[in-house]
This record gives sequence, C-alpha cells and structure tokens, in this order.
Amino acid sequence: MSNAIESIIQITFSRSNEGSIHFGQVVEALLAAGVESYWVDYRACRATYYLPSGQTHSLGMDAPEAGIDRPFSAPAIQAAIRAAQQGEVLYPEFKRRSQAAGCIGYMAWLQGRHVSYFGRNGETHIERFPD
Repeated sequence: MSNAIESIIQITFSRSNEGSIHFGQVVEALLAAGVESYWVDYRACRATYYLPSGQTHSLGMDAPEAGIDRPFSAPAIQAAIRAAQQGEVLYPEFKRRSQAAGCIGYMAWLQGRHVSYFGRNGETHIERFPD
C-alpha cells in the first residue's frame, strides 16, 4: 500500500475519531483512496482497511469506555444511525451509542454501500447507505 493511501486513511480515521467530519465525508475520502471496505473491531480496538488488491492497513483505537457486555439491540443501533444521518451526532458519540447498544464492531462495505453491525452472539443488523 502506498504511503499516500496510508496517509489518507490515517487522516480520515483521525478526523472521524475527533468528530470533525461526518460519515459521508469518511466514505468519500476512503473511496477516492481506493478503499473498498473497512472493519471496526471495538473489542480488539482496531480498524482495518481493505484494498481490492488484498492489501490492508490497521490502526489502533481507544477501548470502549464502558465495555460491551449488553445484549445487542438493533433498534438502538438504528437510532444511533439515524442520529448520525440527521447530523445530531458525529463519530465519537455514535461509537458510544452503538457500543451501548451491544455492538462489538461493524464492517463498512463502501463499494456495496452498506454497513453490517454485529453483536456478541452473532446478531447482525445491515444498514444500507441512503441514496
């Protein structure tokens, strides 16, 4: 993976985690860099980005503040997503809300235009990107 792509991933990751850009801007930047998907693992505190070539780039992230030991709640995940879509929350708050909803991580399928959210027991909620 080129240094330029790694730099775009790092900058996008940092800006998202500090709450200075919204999800649409994340998607736009990563697609422009050639990223096809990324996996955020709240339990391992890692985000891994995937290129079509099979190359990956992983970054560490902060551990969940309160742990993730609650049952998975798809309605609570959906509420967090809607709040983000409406501009009420940015990523730091979305992360707290999704973890409180029992989400252990998610896979953002940029090319496929959806995100799959996962619970501890294999529960899944799939959210399509708005048009």
